[in-house]
Amino acid sequence: MVRSILITGCSSGIGYRAAHDLKLRGWRVFATCRSESDCARLCDEGLESFSLDYADAASIAAAVAEATARTGGTLDALYNNGAFALPGALEDLPTDGLRAIFETNVFGWHDLIRHVIPIMRAQGQGRIVQCSSVLGLVPMKWRGAYVSTKFAIEGLTDVLRLEMADTPIKVVLIEPGPVTSKIRVNSIPHFERWIDWRASPRAAQYESSLLKRLYKSRGRDPFELPPSAISKKLIHALESRNPRPRYYVTAPTHIMGALRRVLPTRALDAIIRRG
Repeated sequence: MVRSILITGCSSGIGYRAAHDLKLRGWRVFATCRSESDCARLCDEGLESFSLDYADAASIAAAVAEATARTGGTLDALYNNGAFALPGALEDLPTDGLRAIFETNVFGWHDLIRHVIPIMRAQGQGRIVQCSSVLGLVPMKWRGAYVSTKFAIEGLTDVLRLEMADTPIKVVLIEPGPVTSKIRVNSIPHFERWIDWRASPRAAQYESSLLKRLYKSRGRDPFELPPSAISKKLIHALESRNPRPRYYVTAPTHIMGALRRVLPTRALDAIIRRG
């Protein structure tokens, strides 16, 4: 039987690569995007694509209904991947901005999970894979909104894994570090909408650091890997009989994961501040 998977955030980067790589391995891939134009582009590339907007509960329900209508009621796997960043100092972040990023990066993921679990229970098996981040393991300045959502996803997924242990549904975390994507560019509209940096007491710091990182192309980050590196871990998470609870990707994730286990908080903070 052909295995099926619903993937979110497939317009570019990790989700785009995963959709194509899994299709080549024989999976039936439902490659969802928020934008209809991106879905049309993916259909032209030979993928099955339709819209899914995490911030719209009706869109989530409709996407699951569309996928299961095409398979006859089954869905073997879910890869929660779509997310966005909202850079800026936490003291400058309006709470409504934090609500907005949680709506997409956390609440939408939870809503989608709740739609697929009954399907997986009924069919007697399933995989739920969550794309977290090294920023779900350790914090970093200017990224408080995104870090908060990834820490939330880590906790949500760990609890879900424990709760699903008495079912045939496997729950897995993938934790990338720097990976080639459009997340920086895509974060600019959110930054411009929510952060009034000119009125901030940190305005000089914005000019000397964050604005340069946001608006100036600096080439590849140190240790940056292509999205195909994530696909390799995703394939193992989906196809192994006994997948690992979490998969680190990139050297920074391995390093920070190890340091978090062995260092006291102040020492880890000092290392992160220098980075």
